Amino acid sequence: MSPFFGKKTEENAPSTLSQAADGPVATPDTPAPADDWFLPEDTRRDVVRLFERLAGPVALEVFTAPDHNAPYNDYLLTFLRDLSRLDDRIQVKAFAVSDDAAKTRGVDFSPTLLFSPDDLSIRYLGAPLGEEVRTFMEVLLRVSARQSGLSETSKKTLAALKDPRRVTVFVNPACPYCPGQVLNAFRCAIERPDLVAATCIDAAQHTEAATARGVGSVPHTIIEDPDGSLAPLAILGLEPEDRFVAGLTTMQSAPIRTDDPDAAHDHAHGHAGDVAVKEVDVVVIGAGPAGLTAGMYAARGGLTAVVLEKAMVGGQVAVTPQVENYPGFATVAGTKLMEMVAAQTRQYVPVIEGAGVDEIKIGRRIEVDSGDTVYLCRALILATGATWRKLGIPGEDRYFGRGVSACAACDGYLYKDAAVAVVGGGNTALTEALHLARLGSNVTIIHRRDAFRAEKHLVDALETEGVEVVWNSVVEEVLGDDAGVTAVRLKNTADGSTRELAVRALFVAVGYIPVTGLAQDIGLTLDEAGYIKVDAGMRTSIPRVYACGDVTGGVRQIVTAVGQGATAALSAFEDISHPYWKK
Repeated sequence: MSPFFGKKTEENAPSTLSQAADGPVATPDTPAPADDWFLPEDTRRDVVRLFERLAGPVALEVFTAPDHNAPYNDYLLTFLRDLSRLDDRIQVKAFAVSDDAAKTRGVDFSPTLLFSPDDLSIRYLGAPLGEEVRTFMEVLLRVSARQSGLSETSKKTLAALKDPRRVTVFVNPACPYCPGQVLNAFRCAIERPDLVAATCIDAAQHTEAATARGVGSVPHTIIEDPDGSLAPLAILGLEPEDRFVAGLTTMQSAPIRTDDPDAAHDHAHGHAGDVAVKEVDVVVIGAGPAGLTAGMYAARGGLTAVVLEKAMVGGQVAVTPQVENYPGFATVAGTKLMEMVAAQTRQYVPVIEGAGVDEIKIGRRIEVDSGDTVYLCRALILATGATWRKLGIPGEDRYFGRGVSACAACDGYLYKDAAVAVVGGGNTALTEALHLARLGSNVTIIHRRDAFRAEKHLVDALETEGVEVVWNSVVEEVLGDDAGVTAVRLKNTADGSTRELAVRALFVAVGYIPVTGLAQDIGLTLDEAGYIKVDAGMRTSIPRVYACGDVTGGVRQIVTAVGQGATAALSAFEDISHPYWKK
């Protein structure tokens, strides 16, 4: 569990968790033993500090059945018992799925958790685990205060909503993108409890629901009009808050209201309604290891700075299951490493997630348009990273999200008992394959050469895991049916023969392409491979604009990204003090 902050009651206070007809938990009148804790002591201290921010009581209702998902039921009941012991404002009642209360609430799955069900429509189907624990704790605070935390622009958009919406987000515990999408849904339900119902479903715990809705990748969001007058809107991946809210209100993937010319104009220019203008010394675009380090070093140099991230903090590292070559850590989960880096950076500068940049203008001040906020800065650092490279073969786009994936950390859990293939031969491909194998998948690596390019320790680990390798072969086509991927067609590069390999998923790990849209918009010089050209100080072809990390090419490693981020910030500090272009 991640560190938390909040307030504690007596450790041996009676549990407020009611005894379910089938649940093994304490009754409200039966004190739990003082040493009978599920949460470790250090985590309890963090939760106590976190609960200092509770604005009022939060009613939780949990529904379980003895013959379904028993381990998850026990975990959830015990977890909630501990929370209620730590603060009596966490008021939990437990019921059996067979009770009349379940019928009243429309509950038929075990376990199901409801937040303040008399006032709100927010629920988990499946116990919140892994990454979703953070979402759960934040939602507790927001429900207690009845404050959604949405931007003013999003609140105005939702205020115009006239018809009900039902939002379902499918997740899995290891997906770092899922919590952000769940928060989008839950915040909307808090803001408009009269019209928005939001549900988070763990696809691994509720496989029937995931299969019925064709979930092959997470986060997978479905927004519906309960009246059935509008076609459902399906969304793959994490969306920025403003785009999510616009999609919820319009039921269209393109967040433009065609019946409102002003809204369409505002969207085209990246903002709607009032725009805030903020002046800072440095704007950093991108919150991977390079961008976070740049923001921290800029602030430590005495500059005011802000880090903008359109998706989630951490970049590619956040979806790396294990990092084994970062100094100081023998092994560390990518998400955990980036949580620590982000926490350190936030001590110095704001790190704003969901803040996409629509336009950059170079003038006396550099203008960075981020939707409802325009930043005027003296220096700009681009740390926009890279995105996964596609194979460009038939079936790849058709089955993306239904068996074709570029993220084993996100989607591997959905295929933990299935045959899967990984295409590629570098560090990323082998790391993905090892993660999948350790989940329980039957993994085959497909590589176009006769030897891997990956580090030796990864190759050795692959042999230890007994992962099968198909050498000298490329994937020519992804095959499937209405349910998703069923096989891939392979071509042997040595003799030209072809065959089909039966798999339920294909994970693509054949490299990355730089994200240079903003760089091209302002006319930065790129190299032959499309990366931003920089000098030793991370200076680009335009004065006051710097670039660092994967978007610059070269040795694409976390340690080099961190070093480049620091260098870019130090160069910006030096140049603001002594503008080289004026000499």
